[in-house]
Formats: sequence, C-alpha cells, structure tokens
Amino acid sequence: MSEVNGADAGPGAGPDEGSDGGAGASPGGSTGVDTGSDTGSGAGAGASPDGDARLGGWTRFVTARPRLSLLVALLLTALAVVAGSGVADRLGSGGWEDPTAQSTYATKALEREFPASQPNLLLLLDAGGASVDDPSVAAEAKRIAARLAAEHGVTGVGSYWQSGSPALKARDGHEALIAARITGDETAAADTLDRLAPSYRGKSGPVEVEVGGPVAVRHEMQTTIKEDLTRAEMIALPVTLLLLVMVFGSAVAALLPLGVGIIAILGTNAVLRGLTEVTDVSVFAMNLTTALGLGLAIDYALFIVRRFREELATGAPPRTAVGTTLRTAGRTVLFSSLTVAVSLAAMLVFPQYFLRSFAYAGIAVVLLAAAAALILLPAALMLLGDRVNSLDLRRLFRRGRPEQADGGALWGRMASLVMRRAPLFAVATTAGLIVLGLPFLGVKFGTADDRQLPSGAESHIVQQHIRDGFPGSPGGALEVLAEGAATETQYAGYRERIAALPEVLRVDGPLVKGDAAYFSVLPKGEAVDEGAQRLVGELRAADAPFGTSVTGTAAVLVDSKHAIADRLPWAAAFIAIVTLLLVFLLTGSVLIPVQAVLLNALSLTAMFGAVVWVFQDGHLSGLLDFTSSGSIETTLPVLMFCVAFGLSMDYGVFLLSRIKEEYDHTGDHREAVRFGLQRTGGLITAAAVILAVVMVAIGTSRVANTKMLGLGVALAVLMDAMVVRSLLVPAVMRLTGRATWWAPGPLRRFHDRFGLSEGAAPAAAAGTVPDGAPERDLTPGQDQSRDRASGPDRAPDADEVPGQDAEPVPGEEPGRDRAEVRG
Repeated sequence: MSEVNGADAGPGAGPDEGSDGGAGASPGGSTGVDTGSDTGSGAGAGASPDGDARLGGWTRFVTARPRLSLLVALLLTALAVVAGSGVADRLGSGGWEDPTAQSTYATKALEREFPASQPNLLLLLDAGGASVDDPSVAAEAKRIAARLAAEHGVTGVGSYWQSGSPALKARDGHEALIAARITGDETAAADTLDRLAPSYRGKSGPVEVEVGGPVAVRHEMQTTIKEDLTRAEMIALPVTLLLLVMVFGSAVAALLPLGVGIIAILGTNAVLRGLTEVTDVSVFAMNLTTALGLGLAIDYALFIVRRFREELATGAPPRTAVGTTLRTAGRTVLFSSLTVAVSLAAMLVFPQYFLRSFAYAGIAVVLLAAAAALILLPAALMLLGDRVNSLDLRRLFRRGRPEQADGGALWGRMASLVMRRAPLFAVATTAGLIVLGLPFLGVKFGTADDRQLPSGAESHIVQQHIRDGFPGSPGGALEVLAEGAATETQYAGYRERIAALPEVLRVDGPLVKGDAAYFSVLPKGEAVDEGAQRLVGELRAADAPFGTSVTGTAAVLVDSKHAIADRLPWAAAFIAIVTLLLVFLLTGSVLIPVQAVLLNALSLTAMFGAVVWVFQDGHLSGLLDFTSSGSIETTLPVLMFCVAFGLSMDYGVFLLSRIKEEYDHTGDHREAVRFGLQRTGGLITAAAVILAVVMVAIGTSRVANTKMLGLGVALAVLMDAMVVRSLLVPAVMRLTGRATWWAPGPLRRFHDRFGLSEGAAPAAAAGTVPDGAPERDLTPGQDQSRDRASGPDRAPDADEVPGQDAEPVPGEEPGRDRAEVRG
C-alpha cells in the first residue's frame, strides 16, 4: 500500500528533512504511507525552495506530465466508447435462479426432452362478445396456431382449441390462449419475438390478439430499462451540474467531477461488454453503473477539488497543493473506494447472475471512479491551478465580501450541541431509525413478474387478464420431471398421490418419452404464493418409484430463497470482517470499526422499512405509478443492502478520516469530533444530495424493481448523511470518549507499521496522550489559529471556560500557527 501511495519518506524520516510530522516521524503515526507532499499546506510550506523535491512519489507520478496523462485518458475514453457500444443489447433480463438448484436442472432437462412443457409465449385471443367456442372464432384460432407452429424458432405450440383444457379458457368464455415455446437463449428468443410479434398482434378476423408470456415480459422489461436509463441520464446530468455549480460556485470546478463520472461510466460499459463474452450479465446492472459512476465519482472529485481549493487559499502553489490534497483527501478516496468495492464484492458469494452482475459493474465503476479521481483529476488541477476558481458565480451574491475559510460554523455548533446532549441524541436517533424499519418485519419474498412493468405494457395486460379471468394460474404450473423406467401403473399411482395433495388444483400427464416423463401440476392459488411454495416441498417429498425433480416459477423462488439464506451469513461476514480491518487500518482504534459497522447497518433500517411499506404493501403506488405484487423480489434486499452499506461507509470514511487527522494533531477527542463534522458535514451532505438526485433519476424508471432500487438507496443515503453522520456518530463518539481510540498494544504496533491515515501524523498524536487523561476542550481563546481555520462563528461548548490560557500542543513550536502544521 505504501508503494501505491507513493511514500518516499520511510520510518527514518526526521524533522530535519522538513517533514511536518510524516508517518514515519511520529511514534503514533503510520509508517511510510505518505501519498503526497511532506510539506505543510500553508504558504510557508509552498515557499520552500525544495518543496518539489519533497513531494511524494505518487504526486510526482500524476503531476510529472499532466497534459500527457489527460491525452492518454482521452484516447482510452474514446476506446471505451467503441468497446462498450451495444452493451445493453447483450445483457440479460433474468438471473434470479440458482444455476445449481434442482429447479434449474429440471428446467434444462424439460427444455431438452419436452420443449412443449414450458411455454414462454402466450397469445391471448379475445373474441369480443362472442364465445371462444364459436365456429368462426375456433377456425381463426386454429389457423393462427398452425401458422405459429410453422415459424422458425418456435416449438411446442398448443391451444385451448386443440387440447380443450379448461385452464386455457377464461371463465367468461370470451378469451382463450395459444401457448408455444420460443427456443434459444435470451438474445435469440428476443430476436425471434421481435420478428413474430408485429405479424400476430392486433385484429385477426373475429379475434383480437395480444402477445404475452415470460419471453415477452423479459423482452419488454429489457427495452423499458434501456429507455428509462437514457431518460435518467438526461435528468441526472444537468441537475447534477447545477448542484455542483451551487456547491463550488465556480463553473470550472463543477465540470471536473462530472467529467470524472462520465469517464467512469464509459469505462464500466466497456468492462461489462467484455464480461458478456464469458458470462451472463443482467441489464439491471446498467442502472447501478450510471448511479455509482456519477455518484461516487462526484463524491471523490468533490473532496479532492474542495481540498485543493483550500490549499490554494493558503497560498500554496499548485504542485504543493496537489501533493497535500493527495496525501489527505486522496488517501481517503482510496480507502473509501476500497470499502465500497468490498461491500459490492460480497454479492459474488451468491450464485444468481443477477446479483453477481451488480458486483461486476459496481467494482468496476468504483475502481475506475477512484482511478480517475486520483490520476486524471490531479493532472487537470495542475494545469488549471488558480483557474479552478474561474467563473465563480457566487461572486454575484457575495457583493465583495470575502469567502469564509470553511463555511462550516453551523456544523460545528451542531456537533457541540449534539455532544452536550449525547445520551438524548443517541437514544432518540436510534429509536427513531428502529421504528422506521419495523415494517420490514412483515416482508414477503416473491419473484419478479410482469407487474414490474407499467400497467399499460402489453405483456403486463395479458398476464393480468390471465390472473383475473382464468382458473388456476396458467403459465404458473409446476412441472415434475420423472426419470427412470416405469410402468403405466406406477405413473398412474404417482399421479393419484400428488393429485390428492391439498394445494393441487389439477394434474395433467404424464407425457412419456423413453425413460423420462413429466407431469404438469397446477396450484390452486397464485403461481408463487405461499400455498404454491408449500406444494413444491410436498412434491419433492412425495414417494415415487422413479427419480423426480420439480421446477416451475414457485420452485425457482424456493430454490432462490434457499440459496440466498445459505450464503447470506458468508456475505455478511465478509463485509463485516473486511470493513472492520479497513477502518482499523485507517483509525488504529478497536472501537471505531465496530461503531462504523453497527451505525451503518442501523442507517439502512429506514430504507428497508420504506421498501416494504411502499412497494410490498402498495402505499403510494398511485403517486409513484407502479403495481404492487404483494411481495419483494428475493434478491433485491441483498442488492440494496450491499449498495447502501457501501455508500454509507463511503461517507463514514470521509468523516472518520478528518476526525482522526485532527485527533492526531491535538489529542483532543471532543474537539476532533467537532472539527471533523465542521469540516466535512456540509460537503458530505452536498455529496449525499447529489448522489440522491442521481438515484431518484434512476427511480423514475417504469420498472418497479429499478424504481425500488433508486428511491430506496436515495433514502438510505440521505438518512445516513443527515441523521447518522450528523447526529448519531458525534453522540456515540462523545459517549465513548477517549476509549474510542483505544487499541491493545499488539494491534497498536500493527497499526503503527501498516496503518494508513489522512494527513501526516503530528507530534501531538493520540499515542502521546496518556491513557486516562481528561479530555481537553478548547476554549474560545485557546487557539486563535483554530478560530481562524474554523471560522469566527464557532459556538463554545457549555463546559468551555472563557479566558482559559492556551495550552501548547506537545511537540509544537511555540507561536507556530497550528493550521500551518495541520496542512
């Protein structure tokens, strides 16, 4: 890690080398992890004649030839555009099934041996006021069925008029179904459907034909997602640019994060296009690419550009400012990207390619966003220098008044208030979040179906007609594959046993082919309701003189739930352990990593409660324009947890790193918390609002799952930034006091050797303050340099003593401005 961060000051670096307390120069600091300049950020540091010589290796690398770096990036981006073109057409719309499950095996075997057993295309024929048994209607229906059977890529055509099955005839007698199977994978089936549907859809003699079935649902969902993603990008980009201009004031600075985001998105599209050559990738992953590409890239660029402008404001030249920025904000961005990538990588534990696709897309876009922010952005800042502040639109409103150094006095006062009433804020905030999450206790898991689509979608209309007007659940039958030689008597006996099960409406079959046969079992209720899921278990437990495998929609759901439940503890353990390790490396504390994991998980309760209350129970369905299926797709909570937890850790790392930096400089726990929130509160909130805008744009999708993902994660991000980071974190850290930074001797030594931190470790590091010493609270007159850095509006805490004499920081030169030391 030290090599990546470009350290060139090893453990032996001493004060005489001009270090302001580099990692190797402090007993409480980390070893050899300096990312940028070893000089301070003030004008004095920048004026050093050998400032460039003391720049860290990473800074020298990214600033040596900035124009060349940007040119190479431009060429690579152009190649990514070419490589990623057409990626959406190669993505699948399924992926919810476990490829190793019994239902998957049976599905493939039935498709191979009995293709007519699993129709994926349904033609709904509406005879208007006439009966489907009317001779003219029957003749036209038979003609359509015969024509469909002759089509290339279509097999297993059957209909009510051929079989007389009551399951294929509506109760009112005015509608009936033709069923068939389109062969091939998702892409081939979609191409066949595009070729066939226009010639069958619409008026045909005495009947009106509408096209539905699973293949039509998948195809329409894929098309809708592509259209919605384009619209979401058209919404998110201009709104994001406007918000960035409001945050930075400068139009030039606002364009930089947007550029980083676009590069990350285009690069990830190229990665996904390459992955489609070797594995299945879900079309839903495109939404995550856009959301995280814009959101995280903007987050990272926000912190880097903000810190760079702060350094310029102290008088540092651009190269020194870039070095200090990379050493501080850059290191935090690196750490943050790793924590987000870890959360997303946990989805690789699950067998469903729907979840694995989000891991592929998420890891790629996070790493590309971090790389662009740590390589290309510093190069651009080197070339821009002071011009990064050009086109400052806020000058129109400041009327010549100088801009405040940090503008975070409000956040500082809020932190002081929260810490004075820490027990109240901790209990009230925790209780409120738990209450918001209570609806999740009533969650019901289901599978994605046509109700994901808008109510006006053709395939949704067809399936809704079937649900409302046909007996049982046509298209939702369970198929039992029987393998092994058997007699007609044995088949008949087995059929009688399963027909007697309480959840069975009707059993058709067997259809025998060699030593294999299959039975079609129609449940009494919905295709995936609790009764159908119980029936799956009963069929699998039923005695049979031959081997049996059960598949069908309910069986796929049962197997998917089992696969997720089986692997969820492993995924959660992976996220927790790696997150604990990363946060420990950042902070050197045993308690802070535990707090981070627990508080991040707590911040997600509102999201999960809202998902059930809105999307399962159907509240606000009219306002948000979706159809509730009465359940939540099984994989969605896992996906939303991994994404939202990673983003919460993203903001947590930014806050903790600034608190740690300040604590290392002062040894004052309470002031470090106040200062950290003051410095990052506004920026984290701005970043959260911008990311929420992107997620809400994704949430405008007409597909319910995508709407749920976008709006749910937007809520989680806002709750985390505005409630957990602003109220709960400072309250809990105040309650834990100096014990927050404790670590046993072996772990402390491990952190001293391998740990990372934002900024150079100062002489007044945490390790230099004796254990058990009282917390030292700064008073209004204690450190004038702090007042200048923090703004004149900082409100004193109630227990601060006005007029208290300033205490020198151990190891700090008398009279030296601490802001200069801090960098």
